[in-house]
Amino acid sequence: MSQVADITIADVRALPPTVDVVTAGKAFGLGSTTAYRLARAGEFPCKVVRAGGGWRVVTADLRRVLGLDDQERAAS
Repeated sequence: MSQVADITIADVRALPPTVDVVTAGKAFGLGSTTAYRLARAGEFPCKVVRAGGGWRVVTADLRRVLGLDDQERAAS
C-alpha cells in the first residue's frame, strides 16, 4: 500500500494551469489508483480533461473546489 504525499495550500497555489491526475489527487488526499479510477468514472472532484493519452486537471477548478479562490479574493 502506498502513502499519499502531503501537498500544501502553497503547493496548490504554485501549480501550473493544468496538472496530472496524481498531483491533483494528492490535494484531495487520494492515491494514484483511486485518482485514476475516479477520473475514468467521471467522478473526480473537479474538472478532468483527456489530453492525448492521459488525463489533465484544470488547476483553476482544483483551487475552486478546494475553496482557495474564495480565500484569495477575501485576502485582496
